[in-house]
Amino acid sequence: MKFDLDTAWKDATGLLSRNFGLLAVIAGVFFFLPYAGITLALPEVSQLQNAQATGNPEVMMAAVTDLYVGYWWVFLILAVIQGAGLLAMLALVRRRANPTVGEALTTGARSVPSYIAAQLMQSALIVIVAMLLVGFGAVTGLQMLAALGGVIAFVVICYLVTKLSLAAPVIAIEGELNPLRALQRSWSLTRGNSMRLFAFYLLLLIAFIVLSAVLSLVFGLGFALFGEQAALLGEAVVSGFVNATMIVIMVCVLAAVHTQLNRLASEPDGAVEA
Repeated sequence: MKFDLDTAWKDATGLLSRNFGLLAVIAGVFFFLPYAGITLALPEVSQLQNAQATGNPEVMMAAVTDLYVGYWWVFLILAVIQGAGLLAMLALVRRRANPTVGEALTTGARSVPSYIAAQLMQSALIVIVAMLLVGFGAVTGLQMLAALGGVIAFVVICYLVTKLSLAAPVIAIEGELNPLRALQRSWSLTRGNSMRLFAFYLLLLIAFIVLSAVLSLVFGLGFALFGEQAALLGEAVVSGFVNATMIVIMVCVLAAVHTQLNRLASEPDGAVEA
């Protein structure tokens, strides 16, 4: 059988409705407050947004580099905090033992080193693939070949991200703390359904981008009417809210996808395709 997008979405919305209160609290503590706090505390964040508004790739890259070089330790702490929160929410919605919030938070804290290690492995793989494909075209000096390498690299990266997207559910829900085995398990679960899964993720991403753009525009203009400081506060609040909302939906989607693919893999015809 094949992965069913409609079933996955219905399962995800069901998880969201049943666990909304607890998920909102965890997302608020682990995502909204840290994200909004960093936006307010670091003036370079507003400079980055100004650079993005210019549309100049070189200006944007310089702003991103300055931000991460100057505050790498802040983003490392943020990654640990948000990783623990993500894993805790996954454990909360899909652990068979129906853990309490405290047990889910303990699972998140215990699992976060494995999650970060898996993310680093995935990132390293993506960087290596991108460098090989783009670098080969660049070495030849042919612009067309370099551009083709960039397109192929983008497609391959999308494939890799889709295949490895279930590492977090495997760690949080199945309790697999070996990061390499978690990535291998994700690869195995998505076998035969990669294109459908990518289409599902892409549709959700497009919907989220449109919604976040509308919310940022509407509320940003509203806060801007009260002056520059109010605009900065509003930008932090809206960005934090959008980020937390995205994470909550992503958690429910990943849990629903993991459940369906795990069920399909256990069926006699669930793993017949490569």
